[in-house]
Amino acid sequence: MSKWTDQLPEAARNYIGDRRVDEVECVIGDIAGVARGKAMPAGKFAHQGNYFLPNSIFLQTITGEWADNPFDAFTEPDMILEPDFTTATAAPWTADVTLQVIHDAKDQQGNLVPFAPRNVLRRIMDLYAAQGWTPVVAPEMEFFLTARNIDPNQPVIPPMGRSGRRAAGKQAYSLSAIDEYGKVIDDIYDFAEAQGLEIDGILQEGGAGQIELNLAHGDPIRLADDVFFFKRMIREAALRHDCFATFMAKPIAGEPGSAMHIHTSVVDSKTGKNIFSGKKGEETEAFLHFIAGMQNHLTGAIALLAPYVNSYRRYVPDFAAPINLEWGRDNRTTGLRIPISSPAGRRVENRLPGMDCNPYLGIAATLACGYLGLMEKKNPRPEFAGSAYIDSDDIPVNLGDALDLLEEDKALCEVMGPEFIAVYDSVKRNEYKEFLQVISPWEREHLLLNV
Repeated sequence: MSKWTDQLPEAARNYIGDRRVDEVECVIGDIAGVARGKAMPAGKFAHQGNYFLPNSIFLQTITGEWADNPFDAFTEPDMILEPDFTTATAAPWTADVTLQVIHDAKDQQGNLVPFAPRNVLRRIMDLYAAQGWTPVVAPEMEFFLTARNIDPNQPVIPPMGRSGRRAAGKQAYSLSAIDEYGKVIDDIYDFAEAQGLEIDGILQEGGAGQIELNLAHGDPIRLADDVFFFKRMIREAALRHDCFATFMAKPIAGEPGSAMHIHTSVVDSKTGKNIFSGKKGEETEAFLHFIAGMQNHLTGAIALLAPYVNSYRRYVPDFAAPINLEWGRDNRTTGLRIPISSPAGRRVENRLPGMDCNPYLGIAATLACGYLGLMEKKNPRPEFAGSAYIDSDDIPVNLGDALDLLEEDKALCEVMGPEFIAVYDSVKRNEYKEFLQVISPWEREHLLLNV
């Protein structure tokens, strides 16, 4: 093995075995969480050390357009991308031996680029570290398997199962339902093993062809990396079996949306003890302060947790999605749920993020709100009892309103980083402007001849 392969994680070395690495994909997640970068022969990668990409990749919208640069003229200076070898993992769906390596973005002076999403999460982690705290998160991933949709004018429909019938909704937790597309699940397990990604469990969700994949708790940056890798891998597994995997928040009308619930606790960096639990296992003031931070700042953070116009179709009553920022113990109708746990495992589940959010930004925004709560030391609203599917002003109804609320939350903007917020706002307002120029089938059906 050459020197650079000695730095690889065990799973990557096991995947290579005694074979020769053919190609290395040098990747970085953009604002949307799309993998950007370069693929190069492994021999060239071994001698290069780093490479360059223009900083404009963070100004590209989901449609491929370019948002205005909020800082200077659109000169597209190069960033220096440095490999993080701890992230190296297989791309097991390729024909040859290919590795993926996430890179960190730095400017030409060696400083971390402040609007790179992975660097935004690192910034939040540093704020916790300065207080002697270490956040621990556990994301849940929900997604749909669908029939191939090659005409965007046609609605998305469920996939065909092995029985020859299309997947049915309202089959939550059914083992028979998930067996309908067992071959896709088998490939997900096989790919995950090859990549060294740990799956805590897979289950059938309430939507037709909807799956939930749970990840074990751990370091926020590593788990954001895992979600980033999982999204690409799941899409590849689905394509092998003539279907699509989608992480849209609401891909099918009349079905539930897909969330990325984020469970969060905070431990003392020296002792490893959960600061949400006292010596006798009781809930602490820090626990309540964390919840208050979520209630006071998540309204501003919705633009990060629900980043597209489609995201807001998920926030409707009676579709297993939260529509407010109430909190409750073991209450799945509240936006902030406190799961049953031991004192050591006491945590807050943020049920607001959609699966369409960038995992780095979804986790960063969640932690940022909790951090502000710990610093502000306010108490939350009283615990909500009963069904929380009630009218609320907590959740904005569209992306434009959400961006205005983000801009108004000065404390959250400062914690997330003003440079990042400026870039994010520019990209998202460009996308929203593009959407508003599209005339929908509903408008043509009901307005063309009636108004």
